[in-house]
Amino acid sequence: MATGPTHAMSGLAAWAAVTASAGSHTIGQLTPKTWVVGATLATGAALLPDIDHPKSTVARTFGGMSRGVSAALSGFSGFMYRLTRTQHDSDRSGTHRGFTHTIVFAILAGLITTAIVQSSNGAALGVLMFVFAGLTVRGLMNNWSPQSDALLIAAVSLTLTIVCWAWSGNQPHDAAAFGVAVMIGCVAHFIGDAITEQGCPMLWPTPLKGQTWYPVAPPKAMRMKTGGKVELAIIGPGLTIAATILSAVVLYRVGAVPWLADLGLPPKVMAWITPS
Repeated sequence: MATGPTHAMSGLAAWAAVTASAGSHTIGQLTPKTWVVGATLATGAALLPDIDHPKSTVARTFGGMSRGVSAALSGFSGFMYRLTRTQHDSDRSGTHRGFTHTIVFAILAGLITTAIVQSSNGAALGVLMFVFAGLTVRGLMNNWSPQSDALLIAAVSLTLTIVCWAWSGNQPHDAAAFGVAVMIGCVAHFIGDAITEQGCPMLWPTPLKGQTWYPVAPPKAMRMKTGGKVELAIIGPGLTIAATILSAVVLYRVGAVPWLADLGLPPKVMAWITPS
């Protein structure tokens, strides 16, 4: 799998890119609160698929609770692999890079997120924020120990949630947008895994070359080694820069950072930031 920081930045960059390019579409006309919450969900969701691996740092983010969820999903993923594999699929357990690494999972995660927000009060959204903020912190601070630093991770996640709520006030939110954010984060993870050596079975159960768990990937020459020089020197920094720039653009458009116009940016840049 790609490293945690790379996955986290891919989720934020993907969310910012989608909302920046949406224009007058609903997803491009979000309130500052909805955009920031969506950014948190997308960033955390970009780590979520790896919860199918009980030994992953993401699975240990919240101690025994997340480990229990991971064990359950790992077992279910293995069951689905054995149930739907063909004779052309590789002879592996299917627990990691299995069901949680498919578009079907991304859609389900998005629908469940939307349903939770729609059918409950604001407290449910606060809990979702805390959980996905925790995954975000776990991904960005992947050198922190998931055991000795568990309380620190929880404290940072809680702080992020409280700060977001205090800053955004009572602005209305869009439950469907939050579901889309989770889907976007998951898909960003799949794409990141697809360009590594193992590929990603994201198109399950669509049969490709006789395989229902076909590892989608570019030609071998275009794949990168997990944690290798290409990821650390090019992909990771590139995603961070893209996420920062695109996030600033969207936040300016929704009125959250009006001071961006005072930086003296070239007219062509401002024209792109503020489309007619």
